[in-house]
Amino acid sequence: MTNNIANNKNNEKIALVLGATGGIGGEVACLLVKRGWTVRALNRDAAKAAGSQPELNWLQGDAMNASDVLNAAKDATLIVHAVNPAGYRNWGTLVLPMLDNTITAAKSVGATVILPGTIYNFGPDAFPVLHEDAAQNPVTVKGSIRVEMERRLKLASESGVRVIIVRAGDFFGPKAGNNWFSQGMITPGIQVDSVTYPGKRGIGHQWAYLPDTAETMMRLVEKGDTLPVFAAYHMEGFWDHDGTQLTAAIRRVVDKPDLKIKSFPWWILPFLAPFNTFMKEAGEMKYLWKKPLRMPNTRLVEAIGPEPRTPIDEAMKATLTGLGCLPDDFKFDRDEH
Repeated sequence: MTNNIANNKNNEKIALVLGATGGIGGEVACLLVKRGWTVRALNRDAAKAAGSQPELNWLQGDAMNASDVLNAAKDATLIVHAVNPAGYRNWGTLVLPMLDNTITAAKSVGATVILPGTIYNFGPDAFPVLHEDAAQNPVTVKGSIRVEMERRLKLASESGVRVIIVRAGDFFGPKAGNNWFSQGMITPGIQVDSVTYPGKRGIGHQWAYLPDTAETMMRLVEKGDTLPVFAAYHMEGFWDHDGTQLTAAIRRVVDKPDLKIKSFPWWILPFLAPFNTFMKEAGEMKYLWKKPLRMPNTRLVEAIGPEPRTPIDEAMKATLTGLGCLPDDFKFDRDEH
């Protein structure tokens, strides 16, 4: 089985992206196209998806269907596994079968698998400084599933499938979907008049700007066979050392120095959980906000050099613009702040 992620037998770079309509999947797909890859994207409504991202080769299919994934992966040298159940629903029954289909296809065609990882597979015992090889003792069901995902990918790597995992902090970005920033801190489509912050002043938190995460993944892909067969990396991202730096960036971007920062009402989650899947998940992840959490990127820097970093105010402006939280005629000159 060949495993050269740069070229297939026709010297064409082909990638299959699962989850291309999502935040990280969409960002990686766009970068692949810009770098000359032919990008296939599998979707249950390919015609609809093609309307918003016509630069991708959309294929009708379902990541839960092994034959659909295998057919879409033909001649591919890279599979981006960024697919997740919509709105956090049905994780227990969907996530692992979808990953198994990706692994089976990767083994068949000789493709590398790259996975945007999370920190959910680590428990508080691994904090406050989280290294790639820390013990994985999850405290939630979702975390246990993440542990099992990585275990299956590790087993696949022992059979010759090259695997890259990039773990990062909480996402924010112009195309961010199910995450704390867009579902817990601000309201998409509405100009920012307040921010609800889940943590407490003095407790550091790790954030990751989606376009920077996608660029990091691409640079690792381009390292090809120089990486270990199973390679896991942590991004440092944006380290909010005292829990006030991200909200300060929002204040600067919207030009409201006195923008109200409200505490997240954790007490209400048990009442909302039965009706809102995100709120149920949020309650389980409360532990991530109770202690400082920082992810050193030493291993990543050794692999690709300096980590991609968009200046925080520029990243925040792009995020709020993409989420429809700034007026159409809004102008922000970063040099003035």
